[in-house]
Amino acid sequence: MIRLVKKLRGLRFLLPWRTQTAQVPRRSGRSARLLLAGYVLYMTVAWILLSLPFAHRTAVGAVDDLFTAVSAVSTTGLMTIGVSDSYTVFGQIVIALSMQLGGIGYMTVSSFAVLALHHGLGKTRSEGARTAFSLPDTIEPKLFIQSVVLFTLCCETVGALALYPMFSAAGVEEPGWSAIFHAISAFCTAGLSLNADSFEAFRGDFGVNSVLSILCILGALGFIVVVDVVRRLTGSQSKAGFASQVIVRVSLALLAVGTLFLFATDPGLATLQPAERLMAAFFQTMAATSTSGFDTFPASGLSRATMTVLIFLMVVGAAPASTGGGIKVTSFTALVALVRSVQRARGRVRFFGQEMPVAQLQIATATLTSYLAVLGAGLVLLFLVQPGADFEPVVFEAVSALSTVGLSLGLTPELTTHSKLIVIVLMAAGRVGALTFALATSFPSREAVEDDDNALAL
Repeated sequence: MIRLVKKLRGLRFLLPWRTQTAQVPRRSGRSARLLLAGYVLYMTVAWILLSLPFAHRTAVGAVDDLFTAVSAVSTTGLMTIGVSDSYTVFGQIVIALSMQLGGIGYMTVSSFAVLALHHGLGKTRSEGARTAFSLPDTIEPKLFIQSVVLFTLCCETVGALALYPMFSAAGVEEPGWSAIFHAISAFCTAGLSLNADSFEAFRGDFGVNSVLSILCILGALGFIVVVDVVRRLTGSQSKAGFASQVIVRVSLALLAVGTLFLFATDPGLATLQPAERLMAAFFQTMAATSTSGFDTFPASGLSRATMTVLIFLMVVGAAPASTGGGIKVTSFTALVALVRSVQRARGRVRFFGQEMPVAQLQIATATLTSYLAVLGAGLVLLFLVQPGADFEPVVFEAVSALSTVGLSLGLTPELTTHSKLIVIVLMAAGRVGALTFALATSFPSREAVEDDDNALAL
């Protein structure tokens, strides 16, 4: 253990924090548009590659190829067609690479390439990295990007090595490739699977459930928490930073409450044996909170009460600077603290004994407002172009798309062409974040044109 700590002391590039002062990063409409444009470019390239004839096992329409490309790059996991049934190994590799690039962020990949050729990042690229990962001013983008790439590759490699023997023993076709594909999908919280029924066949397999859950949770907790843990191991700080404490405590609380609720109340899960029932309840809750979208029990078999809880968890989503979606745990925490302060007639907003900056509260409020606005618009359009659809599946589908989760009540394969296009926009908006999407698609004001750096930030 002592040797491990000594080695970790040498990994200075994993420690981008100079101080632990909580500052809200400034973002501009320009950086938001740059971020959205980058993801649109990735989605377009993935669409072109998936449209090639040798990428298909069966005939696939252009809209379905586009839907798959956007789902992979946005790490959502919704699919109108089966991955293994519709795409060849080449197509599956394109999907895996799209998940990888979308999961760690296009700014990370492109910036890492720049760092490999040069010694630093330009101002525009650094600003884009801050927007992509919600980085405060105290974080050095260059060192953070190096940390992201190394941690991602390590987690996915270990995950694939752990999954391979279990898949092989279970008789999974091409267990090596399946292990690699699902390790990437899990850590990037993409939820795409080569299995027709996701992981319902592994509902009672503790090993597979554990490895997938760990990968999804690590991806959803975010790189800020990871670097904080490394700092503690190396002795650079005595305790976890405030942001990490909030992320870990609130995430675990939501995971625990959701698991207990599903285990105790859902009639569908009640038909399972106690141990399997507990694993299924945990896995479904984990899939919603981490926005990974895997499932070991069909969502359509869950009660309306459970669906409501899962929708709430999907809206909250994962942590900032993570591979997950949603409004983020930190925004949810800020809003809860704000409500508590109003209820108690307090002039200051505090959480875990620490005062929250006014700017952070403004951002949290703007984030939730933007999320609800985009979701509302998407729902109205879906109800207009998806005639005869029931209310619950449409709402569940829209929330799942905007939070980049991938859980569905079975509506996805039945979407009309226009509905698919609407869901595609929701998935793209969810990948960059509803507020960033609103910034990127809005017309800049005269003040914003004069001084873009003072625009409202994510």
